[in-house]
Amino acid sequence: MTSESTSNISPNPEIKTKTIILNTPLDDERPVYISGNFNNWTTQDRRFQMKKTAKGKYEFTFPQGEEFNKELIYKFTKGDWSEVEIDRYGNRTPNRHWNDDNAIKIEKVAKWRKNWLPYRPSQLPIIRLISEEFEIPQLNKTRKVWALLPHDYNNSDESYPVLYLQDAQNLFDENAPFGSWQIDKKLAVMSDYGIGKIIIIAIEHGESERLQEYNVGKTVLGVGSGKKYIRFITDTLKPFVDKTYRTKPEREFTGIGGSSMGGLVSIFSGLIYPEVFGKLMVFSPSLWVIPKIKLGFLDIFEPQDTRLYMYAGGDEGETMVEHVTKFRKRLLKRESLKGKMKVHLSINEEGRHNETYWSDEFPKAIEWLFFSSKED
Repeated sequence: MTSESTSNISPNPEIKTKTIILNTPLDDERPVYISGNFNNWTTQDRRFQMKKTAKGKYEFTFPQGEEFNKELIYKFTKGDWSEVEIDRYGNRTPNRHWNDDNAIKIEKVAKWRKNWLPYRPSQLPIIRLISEEFEIPQLNKTRKVWALLPHDYNNSDESYPVLYLQDAQNLFDENAPFGSWQIDKKLAVMSDYGIGKIIIIAIEHGESERLQEYNVGKTVLGVGSGKKYIRFITDTLKPFVDKTYRTKPEREFTGIGGSSMGGLVSIFSGLIYPEVFGKLMVFSPSLWVIPKIKLGFLDIFEPQDTRLYMYAGGDEGETMVEHVTKFRKRLLKRESLKGKMKVHLSINEEGRHNETYWSDEFPKAIEWLFFSSKED
């Protein structure tokens, strides 16, 4: 077909284009995207990025196509569900609908979330100190352990999934020296979206003994006591938690997670005890301490359906992304795990090795691990 004949083809005049004009008084430098039933609710879809025409004003014209001629259901985001539109009181907004024949629709967004905040105080989880000195018989030590229960736990008879998290000092303490994941505030927001009904068991690390306790087997750090620490969680702590709280004790409702060395010990927890943990939340794992990790031991376990959410930042050093990418590939190639191991790898090219980025990833990981059926 020649270029001349192509130029004679005109769009179907019966298919009208639709244009959205958006006004938002509280604007910032983040771009605005439209997510909806026309793009499988994908966030940060550059095909549906709105054009900024002035401060607080955006415009987008949908392409010509039959799929845009039917009812459109959508929301506005600043690039992610953690940065979705909210009303002027900080509450979630319902989906927007466009089901008339008008060519232009004018919309307004009062406020935007930023890193899943703000939150409603009434939705904050109940934080209970289980013990100042919970006994760890496997290591002949004691440790402070916390429970974060759903905000309406006391007014409900529901049972909940459980996630065991390492490094409790950095999870919800506003005065943590290295920053906080703010999981209490994130859980408050998540409850509004139906993904926050979960019990978190937060275990404080051993301060100067942290590396030793999270180090599993023989690595570049020497011989660690990680296997004993994992047995503490599986043999001592979990039975206590299941007896004390309304949990769903089965493996498919039980997860373990952490970051850095806490992420590494969580990987091994799930691989060594697949009958206990069906969900693994692993952020920026210190795979560098065991660069030639051998996976042959996996063949002695009965493979079970496991979901592993791994996160890495591109600004965490030269090898972080390379290590997690290779590790994911090796797991998925393992014959004994075929069809059983689901691995989601999230990479933020600008991500650094700190609590701020792990905080942002936390709700996404919770949703995929416990409240989604997506495989990747």
